[in-house]
Amino acid sequence: MFRPAREPQSKRHVRSSFYVVGEGILGESEDGGPAQPQAASSMAALRKFRFSRLGPPSRPAHQLDRDARAELARAMTDPGRDHPDQPGVPAGFTYLGQFVDHDLTLDATAVRLEDEITVRQLLQGRSPALDLDSLYGLGPDHRYDRRFYEDDGMRLKSGTTQGVPDDPSVVGRPLAGFDLPRVGTGSLRSERRRPLIPDPRNDENLVVAQIHAAFIRFHNRVVADLIGKGVSSAVLFESARETVVKHYQWMLRQDFLRRIVDPDIVEDVFSNGRRVVEPTAGEQDPPTMPIEFSVAAYRLGHSMVRGRYNWNRIFDRGQGTLELLFQFSGTSGTLSPPPADPADPEAGEFERLPTNWIADFRRLFAFQEAVPERAELQVPAEQFNLAKRIDTLLVNPLANLPLGSFGGRGQPAPPESELNLAFRNLTRASMLRLATGQQMADHFHDRKIDVEPLTKAHFARGGGARLSPGLLNAVADHAPLWFYVLREAEVKGDGRLTGVGGRIVTEVFHRAIEGSRHSIVRDPFWRPFLSPVEDRNAKDVFHMTDLLLYAFDGRAEQLNPLGPVT
Repeated sequence: MFRPAREPQSKRHVRSSFYVVGEGILGESEDGGPAQPQAASSMAALRKFRFSRLGPPSRPAHQLDRDARAELARAMTDPGRDHPDQPGVPAGFTYLGQFVDHDLTLDATAVRLEDEITVRQLLQGRSPALDLDSLYGLGPDHRYDRRFYEDDGMRLKSGTTQGVPDDPSVVGRPLAGFDLPRVGTGSLRSERRRPLIPDPRNDENLVVAQIHAAFIRFHNRVVADLIGKGVSSAVLFESARETVVKHYQWMLRQDFLRRIVDPDIVEDVFSNGRRVVEPTAGEQDPPTMPIEFSVAAYRLGHSMVRGRYNWNRIFDRGQGTLELLFQFSGTSGTLSPPPADPADPEAGEFERLPTNWIADFRRLFAFQEAVPERAELQVPAEQFNLAKRIDTLLVNPLANLPLGSFGGRGQPAPPESELNLAFRNLTRASMLRLATGQQMADHFHDRKIDVEPLTKAHFARGGGARLSPGLLNAVADHAPLWFYVLREAEVKGDGRLTGVGGRIVTEVFHRAIEGSRHSIVRDPFWRPFLSPVEDRNAKDVFHMTDLLLYAFDGRAEQLNPLGPVT
Protein backbone atom coordinates (compact mmCIF):
# COMPACT_ATOMS: atom_id res chain seq x y z
CA MET A 1 0.00 0.00 0.00
CA PHE A 2 1.14 3.55 -0.56
CA ARG A 3 -0.19 7.05 -0.11
CA PRO A 4 0.24 9.22 -3.25
CA ALA A 5 0.82 12.92 -2.91
CA ARG A 6 -2.07 15.26 -3.58
CA GLU A 7 -2.77 15.84 -7.26
CA PRO A 8 -4.97 18.78 -8.30
CA GLN A 9 -8.04 17.64 -10.23
CA SER A 10 -8.41 19.58 -13.45
CA LYS A 11 -11.83 20.41 -14.82
CA ARG A 12 -10.54 21.16 -18.27
CA HIS A 13 -12.31 19.22 -20.97
CA VAL A 14 -9.08 18.70 -22.91
CA ARG A 15 -5.84 17.34 -21.54
CA SER A 16 -2.66 19.38 -21.72
CA SER A 17 -0.56 16.23 -21.42
CA PHE A 18 -0.96 12.53 -22.09
CA TYR A 19 0.88 9.64 -20.47
CA VAL A 20 1.39 7.11 -23.27
CA VAL A 21 2.50 3.71 -22.03
CA GLY A 22 5.99 2.92 -23.27
CA GLU A 23 6.70 6.49 -24.40
CA GLY A 24 6.34 8.87 -21.48
CA ILE A 25 4.44 12.12 -21.01
CA LEU A 26 3.58 14.02 -24.17
CA GLY A 27 2.77 17.68 -23.62
CA GLU A 28 2.04 20.81 -25.59
CA SER A 29 4.81 22.82 -27.23
CA GLU A 30 4.64 26.59 -27.59
CA ASP A 31 3.60 26.41 -31.25
CA GLY A 32 1.11 23.56 -30.77
CA GLY A 33 3.33 21.14 -32.66
CA PRO A 34 4.91 17.87 -31.50
CA ALA A 35 6.90 18.00 -28.30
CA GLN A 36 9.57 15.61 -27.09
CA PRO A 37 8.25 12.97 -24.65
CA GLN A 38 9.24 13.48 -21.03
CA ALA A 39 10.31 10.44 -19.08
CA ALA A 40 7.87 9.54 -16.31
CA SER A 41 8.85 8.18 -12.93
CA SER A 42 7.01 5.10 -11.77
CA MET A 43 4.91 7.28 -9.45
CA ALA A 44 4.10 9.78 -12.21
CA ALA A 45 3.16 6.95 -14.55
CA LEU A 46 0.76 5.51 -11.97
CA ARG A 47 -0.82 8.91 -11.41
CA LYS A 48 -1.64 9.48 -15.09
CA PHE A 49 -4.58 8.18 -17.09
CA ARG A 50 -3.25 5.30 -19.19
CA PHE A 51 -3.05 5.96 -22.92
CA SER A 52 -1.41 3.77 -25.54
CA ARG A 53 -0.52 3.99 -29.22
CA LEU A 54 -1.85 1.53 -31.81
CA GLY A 55 0.08 2.62 -34.90
CA PRO A 56 3.39 4.28 -35.61
CA PRO A 57 3.94 7.95 -34.76
CA SER A 58 3.85 10.23 -37.77
CA ARG A 59 6.95 11.98 -38.99
CA PRO A 60 7.21 15.76 -38.55
CA ALA A 61 7.23 16.19 -42.34
CA HIS A 62 3.82 14.50 -42.50
CA GLN A 63 2.16 16.88 -40.04
CA LEU A 64 0.14 19.86 -41.21
CA ASP A 65 1.63 23.12 -39.99
CA ARG A 66 -0.44 25.62 -38.00
CA ASP A 67 -1.60 27.57 -41.06
CA ALA A 68 -2.69 24.38 -42.85
CA ARG A 69 -4.55 23.17 -39.74
CA ALA A 70 -6.33 26.51 -39.51
CA GLU A 71 -7.27 26.33 -43.20
CA LEU A 72 -8.58 22.77 -42.85
CA ALA A 73 -10.55 23.74 -39.73
CA ARG A 74 -12.19 26.63 -41.61
CA ALA A 75 -13.15 24.26 -44.44
CA MET A 76 -14.68 21.83 -41.94
CA THR A 77 -16.78 24.58 -40.31
CA ASP A 78 -17.70 26.43 -43.51
CA PRO A 79 -21.20 27.92 -42.95
CA GLY A 80 -21.81 27.86 -46.70
CA ARG A 81 -21.71 24.07 -46.95
CA ASP A 82 -24.87 21.98 -46.57
CA HIS A 83 -24.53 19.43 -43.78
CA PRO A 84 -27.27 16.80 -44.24
CA ASP A 85 -29.13 14.89 -41.54
CA GLN A 86 -28.44 11.17 -41.06
CA PRO A 87 -31.58 9.01 -41.46
CA GLY A 88 -31.90 6.39 -38.75
CA VAL A 89 -29.73 8.20 -36.20
CA PRO A 90 -31.80 10.26 -33.74
CA ALA A 91 -29.98 13.30 -32.38
CA GLY A 92 -29.93 11.95 -28.84
CA PHE A 93 -27.20 9.51 -29.88
CA THR A 94 -24.82 12.42 -30.46
CA TYR A 95 -24.91 13.25 -26.77
CA LEU A 96 -25.22 9.67 -25.56
CA GLY A 97 -21.85 9.33 -27.30
CA GLN A 98 -20.51 12.24 -25.24
CA PHE A 99 -21.86 10.64 -22.06
CA VAL A 100 -20.04 7.43 -23.03
CA ASP A 101 -16.81 9.34 -23.71
CA HIS A 102 -16.90 10.77 -20.21
CA ASP A 103 -17.52 7.29 -18.80
CA LEU A 104 -14.49 5.97 -20.69
CA THR A 105 -12.14 8.78 -19.70
CA LEU A 106 -13.12 9.53 -16.09
CA ASP A 107 -10.20 9.19 -13.68
CA ALA A 108 -12.04 7.28 -10.98
CA THR A 109 -9.19 7.70 -8.46
CA ALA A 110 -8.81 11.47 -8.57
CA VAL A 111 -10.89 11.99 -5.42
CA ARG A 112 -9.12 9.40 -3.31
CA LEU A 113 -5.51 10.47 -3.56
CA GLU A 114 -5.25 10.94 0.21
CA ASP A 115 -6.58 7.43 0.85
CA GLU A 116 -4.46 4.34 0.97
CA ILE A 117 -4.85 2.61 -2.34
CA THR A 118 -3.23 -0.40 -3.96
CA VAL A 119 -1.32 -0.23 -7.21
CA ARG A 120 -3.96 -2.51 -8.74
CA GLN A 121 -6.77 -0.14 -7.73
CA LEU A 122 -4.86 2.83 -9.09
CA LEU A 123 -4.25 1.14 -12.44
CA GLN A 124 -7.87 0.05 -12.70
CA GLY A 125 -9.22 3.48 -11.78
CA ARG A 126 -7.09 5.18 -14.42
CA SER A 127 -7.96 2.80 -17.22
CA PRO A 128 -10.86 3.10 -19.68
CA ALA A 129 -13.90 1.03 -18.78
CA LEU A 130 -17.59 1.14 -19.63
CA ASP A 131 -18.81 0.72 -16.07
CA LEU A 132 -20.60 4.04 -15.42
CA ASP A 133 -18.03 5.45 -13.01
CA SER A 134 -19.22 8.87 -14.18
CA LEU A 135 -22.60 7.98 -12.63
CA TYR A 136 -21.49 6.05 -9.52
CA GLY A 137 -18.13 7.52 -8.63
CA LEU A 138 -16.47 5.29 -6.04
CA GLY A 139 -19.79 4.19 -4.58
CA PRO A 140 -21.90 5.01 -1.52
CA ASP A 141 -19.39 3.55 0.96
CA HIS A 142 -16.61 5.93 -0.02
CA ARG A 143 -16.28 8.80 2.44
CA TYR A 144 -16.08 11.42 -0.31
CA ASP A 145 -18.45 10.02 -2.93
CA ARG A 146 -21.32 9.16 -0.59
CA ARG A 147 -22.44 12.77 -1.18
CA PHE A 148 -23.82 11.64 -4.56
CA TYR A 149 -26.25 9.24 -2.85
CA GLU A 150 -29.42 9.52 -0.80
CA ASP A 151 -29.25 8.75 2.91
CA ASP A 152 -30.20 5.11 2.27
CA GLY A 153 -26.88 4.61 0.43
CA MET A 154 -28.70 2.89 -2.42
CA ARG A 155 -30.35 5.57 -4.53
CA LEU A 156 -28.57 8.35 -6.40
CA LYS A 157 -29.57 11.92 -5.66
CA SER A 158 -31.58 13.70 -8.33
CA GLY A 159 -32.29 17.39 -8.87
CA THR A 160 -35.34 19.63 -8.97
CA THR A 161 -35.89 22.28 -11.62
CA GLN A 162 -36.65 25.92 -10.83
CA GLY A 163 -40.05 27.24 -11.86
CA VAL A 164 -40.16 30.23 -14.19
CA PRO A 165 -41.66 33.21 -12.29
CA ASP A 166 -45.14 34.45 -13.17
CA ASP A 167 -45.94 31.47 -15.43
CA PRO A 168 -49.19 29.79 -14.28
CA SER A 169 -48.59 26.64 -16.33
CA VAL A 170 -46.43 23.64 -15.46
CA VAL A 171 -43.45 25.80 -16.43
CA GLY A 172 -44.01 27.92 -13.32
CA ARG A 173 -43.54 24.96 -10.96
CA PRO A 174 -40.41 23.15 -9.76
CA LEU A 175 -40.35 19.55 -10.99
CA ALA A 176 -38.43 16.92 -9.03
CA GLY A 177 -36.14 14.55 -10.90
CA PHE A 178 -35.65 16.60 -14.06
CA ASP A 179 -32.40 18.37 -13.25
CA LEU A 180 -29.04 17.15 -12.06
CA PRO A 181 -28.55 17.35 -8.31
CA ARG A 182 -26.67 20.54 -7.46
CA VAL A 183 -24.49 21.58 -4.53
CA GLY A 184 -26.94 24.30 -3.53
CA THR A 185 -24.68 25.90 -0.91
CA GLY A 186 -21.82 28.38 -1.01
CA SER A 187 -21.34 32.11 -1.23
CA LEU A 188 -21.00 32.13 -5.02
CA ARG A 189 -23.66 31.28 -7.58
CA SER A 190 -21.13 29.14 -9.43
CA GLU A 191 -20.63 27.07 -6.27
CA ARG A 192 -24.36 26.61 -5.73
CA ARG A 193 -24.93 25.68 -9.39
CA ARG A 194 -22.20 23.07 -9.43
CA PRO A 195 -23.58 19.61 -10.37
CA LEU A 196 -23.40 17.08 -7.55
CA ILE A 197 -22.24 14.24 -9.81
CA PRO A 198 -18.89 12.45 -10.15
CA ASP A 199 -18.04 14.01 -13.51
CA PRO A 200 -18.87 17.73 -13.94
CA ARG A 201 -18.25 17.34 -17.69
CA ASN A 202 -21.73 15.83 -17.84
CA ASP A 203 -23.10 19.31 -17.21
CA GLU A 204 -21.20 20.91 -20.12
CA ASN A 205 -24.32 21.06 -22.27
CA LEU A 206 -27.97 20.54 -21.53
CA VAL A 207 -28.46 17.40 -23.63
CA VAL A 208 -25.77 15.34 -21.93
CA ALA A 209 -26.98 16.69 -18.56
CA GLN A 210 -30.52 15.49 -19.27
CA ILE A 211 -29.17 12.08 -20.36
CA HIS A 212 -27.21 11.84 -17.10
CA ALA A 213 -30.39 12.69 -15.18
CA ALA A 214 -32.18 9.89 -17.06
CA PHE A 215 -29.47 7.41 -16.00
CA ILE A 216 -29.99 8.50 -12.38
CA ARG A 217 -33.68 7.63 -12.81
CA PHE A 218 -32.73 4.31 -14.43
CA HIS A 219 -30.58 3.28 -11.46
CA ASN A 220 -33.16 4.39 -8.91
CA ARG A 221 -35.92 2.47 -10.68
CA VAL A 222 -33.77 -0.69 -10.66
CA VAL A 223 -33.17 -0.23 -6.92
CA ALA A 224 -36.91 0.16 -6.28
CA ASP A 225 -37.70 -2.98 -8.26
CA LEU A 226 -35.04 -5.03 -6.45
CA ILE A 227 -36.41 -3.84 -3.09
CA GLY A 228 -39.85 -4.96 -4.27
CA LYS A 229 -38.41 -8.39 -5.00
CA GLY A 230 -36.99 -8.68 -1.49
CA VAL A 231 -33.28 -8.37 -2.35
CA SER A 232 -31.20 -8.07 0.82
CA SER A 233 -29.82 -4.63 1.62
CA ALA A 234 -26.39 -6.22 1.98
CA VAL A 235 -26.21 -6.87 -1.76
CA LEU A 236 -28.81 -4.41 -3.02
CA PHE A 237 -26.54 -1.66 -4.34
CA GLU A 238 -24.06 -3.92 -6.09
CA SER A 239 -26.92 -5.97 -7.61
CA ALA A 240 -28.50 -2.78 -8.93
CA ARG A 241 -25.20 -1.52 -10.32
CA GLU A 242 -24.48 -4.79 -12.11
CA THR A 243 -27.97 -4.78 -13.62
CA VAL A 244 -27.65 -1.17 -14.79
CA VAL A 245 -24.12 -1.56 -16.18
CA LYS A 246 -24.83 -4.73 -18.14
CA HIS A 247 -28.00 -3.30 -19.68
CA TYR A 248 -26.02 -0.16 -20.56
CA GLN A 249 -23.28 -2.23 -22.22
CA TRP A 250 -25.84 -4.28 -24.14
CA MET A 251 -27.49 -1.09 -25.38
CA LEU A 252 -24.13 0.25 -26.54
CA ARG A 253 -23.33 -2.93 -28.45
CA GLN A 254 -26.73 -3.56 -30.00
CA ASP A 255 -28.02 -0.02 -30.53
CA PHE A 256 -25.48 2.79 -30.26
CA LEU A 257 -22.55 1.17 -32.07
CA ARG A 258 -24.68 -0.21 -34.90
CA ARG A 259 -26.00 3.26 -35.68
CA ILE A 260 -22.58 4.90 -35.94
CA VAL A 261 -20.36 2.03 -37.19
CA ASP A 262 -20.71 -0.45 -40.06
CA PRO A 263 -22.72 -3.27 -38.37
CA ASP A 264 -20.56 -5.93 -40.04
CA ILE A 265 -17.52 -4.62 -38.17
CA VAL A 266 -19.45 -4.59 -34.88
CA GLU A 267 -20.58 -8.19 -35.41
CA ASP A 268 -17.11 -9.35 -36.39
CA VAL A 269 -15.41 -7.85 -33.32
CA PHE A 270 -18.00 -9.01 -30.78
CA SER A 271 -18.21 -12.49 -32.32
CA ASN A 272 -14.57 -13.13 -33.22
CA GLY A 273 -12.61 -10.87 -30.90
CA ARG A 274 -10.14 -8.02 -31.33
CA ARG A 275 -7.24 -7.96 -33.76
CA VAL A 276 -5.71 -4.53 -33.12
CA VAL A 277 -6.54 -3.24 -29.61
CA GLU A 278 -4.73 -5.38 -27.02
CA PRO A 279 -5.81 -8.63 -28.71
CA THR A 280 -3.91 -10.86 -26.25
CA ALA A 281 -4.73 -9.00 -23.02
CA GLY A 282 -4.80 -11.19 -19.93
CA GLU A 283 -7.72 -11.30 -17.52
CA GLN A 284 -5.83 -9.22 -14.93
CA ASP A 285 -4.45 -6.66 -17.39
CA PRO A 286 -6.14 -3.23 -17.07
CA PRO A 287 -7.09 -1.70 -20.45
CA THR A 288 -5.37 1.31 -21.93
CA MET A 289 -6.89 4.04 -24.10
CA PRO A 290 -5.45 4.24 -27.64
CA ILE A 291 -4.74 7.84 -28.52
CA GLU A 292 -5.92 7.07 -32.07
CA PHE A 293 -9.39 6.51 -30.54
CA SER A 294 -9.42 9.36 -28.05
CA VAL A 295 -7.87 12.07 -30.23
CA ALA A 296 -9.25 11.03 -33.63
CA ALA A 297 -11.70 8.19 -34.31
CA TYR A 298 -14.12 8.80 -31.44
CA ARG A 299 -14.35 12.50 -32.20
CA LEU A 300 -16.88 11.45 -34.83
CA GLY A 301 -19.58 12.90 -32.59
CA HIS A 302 -18.41 16.44 -33.35
CA SER A 303 -19.69 15.93 -36.89
CA MET A 304 -23.09 14.75 -35.62
CA VAL A 305 -23.91 17.95 -33.69
CA ARG A 306 -26.80 20.07 -34.96
CA GLY A 307 -26.75 23.86 -34.80
CA ARG A 308 -30.43 23.98 -33.78
CA TYR A 309 -32.84 21.59 -32.07
CA ASN A 310 -36.60 21.34 -31.75
CA TRP A 311 -36.11 21.00 -28.01
CA ASN A 312 -39.60 20.93 -26.46
CA ARG A 313 -43.01 22.51 -26.97
CA ILE A 314 -41.70 25.91 -25.84
CA PHE A 315 -38.39 25.92 -27.70
CA ASP A 316 -39.68 24.40 -30.94
CA ARG A 317 -38.87 25.12 -34.60
CA GLY A 318 -35.12 25.23 -34.04
CA GLN A 319 -35.27 27.57 -31.04
CA GLY A 320 -33.13 25.16 -29.01
CA THR A 321 -29.90 26.53 -30.45
CA LEU A 322 -26.53 24.96 -29.70
CA GLU A 323 -25.47 28.17 -27.96
CA LEU A 324 -28.48 27.97 -25.63
CA LEU A 325 -27.82 24.29 -24.86
CA PHE A 326 -24.41 25.38 -23.56
CA GLN A 327 -25.95 28.39 -21.78
CA PHE A 328 -28.43 26.24 -19.81
CA SER A 329 -25.77 24.12 -18.15
CA GLY A 330 -23.83 24.62 -14.95
CA THR A 331 -20.33 23.89 -16.24
CA SER A 332 -20.33 25.85 -19.52
CA GLY A 333 -23.15 28.30 -18.84
CA THR A 334 -25.21 29.96 -16.14
CA LEU A 335 -28.53 28.03 -16.18
CA SER A 336 -29.99 31.44 -16.97
CA PRO A 337 -31.25 33.05 -20.18
CA PRO A 338 -29.43 35.82 -22.04
CA PRO A 339 -28.28 38.49 -21.38
CA ALA A 340 -26.53 36.46 -18.65
CA ASP A 341 -22.99 36.11 -19.99
CA PRO A 342 -21.95 32.42 -20.09
CA ALA A 343 -18.30 33.50 -19.76
CA ASP A 344 -19.13 34.95 -16.33
CA PRO A 345 -19.87 32.06 -13.93
CA GLU A 346 -21.57 34.45 -11.48
CA ALA A 347 -24.01 35.92 -14.03
CA GLY A 348 -27.72 35.12 -14.16
CA GLU A 349 -30.40 34.50 -11.56
CA PHE A 350 -31.20 30.80 -11.91
CA GLU A 351 -29.26 28.28 -9.82
CA ARG A 352 -31.12 25.21 -11.07
CA LEU A 353 -32.38 24.33 -14.52
CA PRO A 354 -35.49 26.36 -15.41
CA THR A 355 -38.48 24.07 -15.83
CA ASN A 356 -39.11 25.30 -19.38
CA TRP A 357 -35.79 23.73 -20.49
CA ILE A 358 -36.60 20.12 -19.57
CA ALA A 359 -35.97 17.81 -22.55
CA ASP A 360 -38.76 16.22 -24.55
CA PHE A 361 -37.07 12.85 -25.03
CA ARG A 362 -39.57 11.90 -27.74
CA ARG A 363 -37.78 14.42 -29.98
CA LEU A 364 -34.33 12.92 -29.30
CA PHE A 365 -34.92 9.15 -29.50
CA ALA A 366 -37.21 7.18 -31.81
CA PHE A 367 -39.81 5.53 -29.58
CA GLN A 368 -41.75 4.55 -32.68
CA GLU A 369 -39.14 1.82 -33.20
CA ALA A 370 -39.93 0.21 -29.83
CA VAL A 371 -43.64 0.95 -29.37
CA PRO A 372 -45.12 1.99 -32.73
CA GLU A 373 -48.63 1.55 -31.36
CA ARG A 374 -48.20 4.31 -28.76
CA ALA A 375 -48.91 7.55 -30.59
CA GLU A 376 -48.40 9.66 -27.46
CA LEU A 377 -44.71 8.72 -27.47
CA GLN A 378 -44.14 9.98 -30.99
CA VAL A 379 -43.83 13.41 -32.54
CA PRO A 380 -44.40 14.62 -36.11
CA ALA A 381 -41.36 14.39 -38.37
CA GLU A 382 -40.94 18.16 -38.39
CA GLN A 383 -40.48 18.16 -34.59
CA PHE A 384 -38.08 15.20 -34.46
CA ASN A 385 -34.31 15.80 -34.34
CA LEU A 386 -31.94 13.68 -36.41
CA ALA A 387 -28.19 13.74 -35.94
CA LYS A 388 -26.09 15.31 -38.63
CA ARG A 389 -24.38 12.89 -41.01
CA ILE A 390 -20.92 11.69 -39.98
CA ASP A 391 -18.74 13.45 -42.54
CA THR A 392 -16.01 16.10 -42.76
CA LEU A 393 -18.31 18.99 -41.82
CA LEU A 394 -19.09 20.48 -38.42
CA VAL A 395 -21.86 22.98 -37.83
CA ASN A 396 -20.53 26.52 -37.75
CA PRO A 397 -21.27 27.26 -34.06
CA LEU A 398 -18.45 24.82 -33.27
CA ALA A 399 -16.05 27.31 -34.86
CA ASN A 400 -16.58 29.55 -31.82
CA LEU A 401 -16.71 27.43 -28.67
CA PRO A 402 -17.77 28.93 -25.33
CA LEU A 403 -14.82 29.16 -22.96
CA GLY A 404 -16.52 26.96 -20.37
CA SER A 405 -16.70 24.02 -22.76
CA PHE A 406 -12.94 23.50 -22.47
CA GLY A 407 -12.24 24.86 -19.00
CA GLY A 408 -11.37 28.38 -20.17
CA ARG A 409 -13.79 30.48 -18.10
CA GLY A 410 -12.02 33.15 -16.11
CA GLN A 411 -8.98 33.06 -18.40
CA PRO A 412 -8.02 35.45 -21.21
CA ALA A 413 -9.73 34.61 -24.50
CA PRO A 414 -7.40 32.65 -26.81
CA PRO A 415 -6.83 33.51 -30.48
CA GLU A 416 -9.91 33.02 -32.65
CA SER A 417 -8.55 29.89 -34.33
CA GLU A 418 -8.21 28.19 -30.94
CA LEU A 419 -11.96 28.56 -30.34
CA ASN A 420 -12.58 26.40 -33.42
CA LEU A 421 -13.24 22.81 -32.33
CA ALA A 422 -11.83 21.38 -35.55
CA PHE A 423 -8.60 23.33 -35.11
CA ARG A 424 -8.30 22.13 -31.51
CA ASN A 425 -8.76 18.50 -32.60
CA LEU A 426 -6.20 18.78 -35.38
CA THR A 427 -3.68 20.54 -33.14
CA ARG A 428 -3.96 17.98 -30.35
CA ALA A 429 -3.30 15.19 -32.87
CA SER A 430 -0.25 17.06 -34.14
CA MET A 431 1.02 17.47 -30.59
CA LEU A 432 0.84 13.70 -30.09
CA ARG A 433 2.41 12.92 -33.50
CA LEU A 434 -0.67 10.83 -34.22
CA ALA A 435 -0.40 8.43 -37.14
CA THR A 436 -1.94 9.67 -40.37
CA GLY A 437 -4.95 7.90 -41.81
CA GLN A 438 -2.77 6.36 -44.52
CA GLN A 439 -0.33 5.06 -41.91
CA MET A 440 -3.15 3.40 -39.97
CA ALA A 441 -4.56 1.81 -43.14
CA ASP A 442 -1.12 0.35 -43.86
CA HIS A 443 -0.79 -0.76 -40.24
CA PHE A 444 -4.10 -2.63 -40.45
CA HIS A 445 -3.12 -4.18 -43.78
CA ASP A 446 0.06 -5.54 -42.18
CA ARG A 447 -2.16 -7.26 -39.62
CA LYS A 448 -4.25 -8.93 -42.33
CA ILE A 449 -7.26 -6.66 -41.81
CA ASP A 450 -8.90 -5.84 -45.11
CA VAL A 451 -9.04 -2.04 -45.23
CA GLU A 452 -9.05 -0.28 -48.59
CA PRO A 453 -7.13 3.00 -48.21
CA LEU A 454 -8.60 6.27 -49.40
CA THR A 455 -7.21 7.74 -52.61
CA LYS A 456 -6.80 11.32 -53.75
CA ALA A 457 -10.09 10.94 -55.63
CA HIS A 458 -11.86 10.14 -52.34
CA PHE A 459 -10.50 13.32 -50.78
CA ALA A 460 -11.43 15.39 -53.84
CA ARG A 461 -15.08 14.35 -53.87
CA GLY A 462 -17.81 14.02 -51.28
CA GLY A 463 -20.32 16.47 -49.91
CA GLY A 464 -18.22 17.57 -46.96
CA ALA A 465 -15.29 19.94 -46.57
CA ARG A 466 -13.97 21.41 -49.81
CA LEU A 467 -10.18 21.50 -49.98
CA SER A 468 -7.99 23.93 -51.84
CA PRO A 469 -5.56 22.33 -54.33
CA GLY A 470 -2.64 22.73 -51.95
CA LEU A 471 -4.53 21.24 -48.99
CA LEU A 472 -5.88 18.43 -51.15
CA ASN A 473 -2.36 17.44 -52.18
CA ALA A 474 -1.27 17.46 -48.54
CA VAL A 475 -4.08 15.29 -47.15
CA ALA A 476 -4.08 12.91 -50.13
CA ASP A 477 -0.71 11.65 -48.89
CA HIS A 478 -0.78 12.42 -45.17
CA ALA A 479 -4.30 13.05 -43.89
CA PRO A 480 -4.82 13.78 -40.18
CA LEU A 481 -6.41 10.64 -38.77
CA TRP A 482 -9.57 12.41 -37.52
CA PHE A 483 -10.21 13.94 -40.94
CA TYR A 484 -9.42 10.59 -42.60
CA VAL A 485 -11.98 8.57 -40.61
CA LEU A 486 -14.66 11.20 -41.21
CA ARG A 487 -13.95 11.13 -44.96
CA GLU A 488 -14.13 7.31 -44.85
CA ALA A 489 -17.61 7.53 -43.33
CA GLU A 490 -18.59 10.15 -45.87
CA VAL A 491 -17.49 8.41 -49.09
CA LYS A 492 -17.53 4.70 -48.09
CA GLY A 493 -19.69 4.26 -45.02
CA ASP A 494 -22.88 6.10 -45.98
CA GLY A 495 -22.59 8.17 -42.82
CA ARG A 496 -21.25 5.38 -40.57
CA LEU A 497 -17.66 4.77 -39.57
CA THR A 498 -16.05 2.04 -41.60
CA GLY A 499 -12.56 0.82 -42.42
CA VAL A 500 -9.93 2.31 -40.13
CA GLY A 501 -12.34 4.37 -38.01
CA GLY A 502 -14.94 1.64 -37.58
CA ARG A 503 -12.36 -0.93 -36.50
CA ILE A 504 -10.69 1.37 -33.94
CA VAL A 505 -13.96 2.46 -32.32
CA THR A 506 -15.49 -1.01 -32.09
CA GLU A 507 -12.38 -2.69 -30.72
CA VAL A 508 -11.91 -0.02 -28.05
CA PHE A 509 -15.54 -0.47 -26.94
CA HIS A 510 -15.05 -4.25 -26.81
CA ARG A 511 -11.86 -3.91 -24.72
CA ALA A 512 -13.43 -1.33 -22.39
CA ILE A 513 -16.41 -3.63 -21.77
CA GLU A 514 -14.11 -6.61 -21.26
CA GLY A 515 -12.07 -4.66 -18.71
CA SER A 516 -15.06 -3.38 -16.73
CA ARG A 517 -15.96 -4.60 -13.25
CA HIS A 518 -19.20 -5.99 -14.65
CA SER A 519 -18.92 -7.16 -18.25
CA ILE A 520 -21.17 -8.73 -20.87
CA VAL A 521 -18.00 -9.76 -22.75
CA ARG A 522 -16.74 -11.81 -19.79
CA ASP A 523 -20.31 -13.04 -19.12
CA PRO A 524 -21.38 -14.09 -22.65
CA PHE A 525 -24.53 -15.88 -21.51
CA TRP A 526 -26.05 -12.78 -19.86
CA ARG A 527 -29.13 -11.36 -21.57
CA PRO A 528 -31.19 -8.18 -20.93
CA PHE A 529 -34.50 -8.45 -19.12
CA LEU A 530 -35.62 -4.90 -18.25
CA SER A 531 -37.42 -3.79 -21.40
CA PRO A 532 -41.04 -2.86 -20.60
CA VAL A 533 -41.92 -4.37 -24.00
CA GLU A 534 -42.05 -8.09 -23.27
CA ASP A 535 -41.44 -9.38 -26.79
CA ARG A 536 -38.22 -7.36 -26.91
CA ASN A 537 -36.93 -9.20 -23.83
CA ALA A 538 -37.72 -12.47 -25.58
CA LYS A 539 -35.63 -11.32 -28.55
CA ASP A 540 -32.69 -10.09 -26.40
CA VAL A 541 -33.38 -6.49 -27.46
CA PHE A 542 -32.52 -3.55 -25.22
CA HIS A 543 -32.08 -0.19 -26.92
CA MET A 544 -31.82 3.34 -25.56
CA THR A 545 -35.58 3.73 -25.94
CA ASP A 546 -36.08 0.64 -23.74
CA LEU A 547 -33.80 2.17 -21.11
CA LEU A 548 -35.79 5.41 -21.14
CA LEU A 549 -39.15 3.63 -21.11
CA TYR A 550 -38.07 1.65 -18.07
CA ALA A 551 -36.54 4.65 -16.29
CA PHE A 552 -39.61 6.87 -16.84
CA ASP A 553 -42.09 4.06 -16.13
CA GLY A 554 -43.29 4.17 -19.75
CA ARG A 555 -45.20 7.40 -19.11
CA ALA A 556 -45.41 10.03 -21.83
CA GLU A 557 -45.97 12.77 -19.25
CA GLN A 558 -42.58 11.90 -17.70
CA LEU A 559 -40.68 11.61 -20.97
CA ASN A 560 -42.25 14.92 -21.96
CA PRO A 561 -43.43 16.71 -18.79
CA LEU A 562 -44.13 20.03 -20.53
CA GLY A 563 -46.78 18.48 -22.76
CA PRO A 564 -47.27 18.46 -26.53
CA VAL A 565 -47.28 21.47 -28.81
CA THR A 566 -50.72 23.08 -28.83
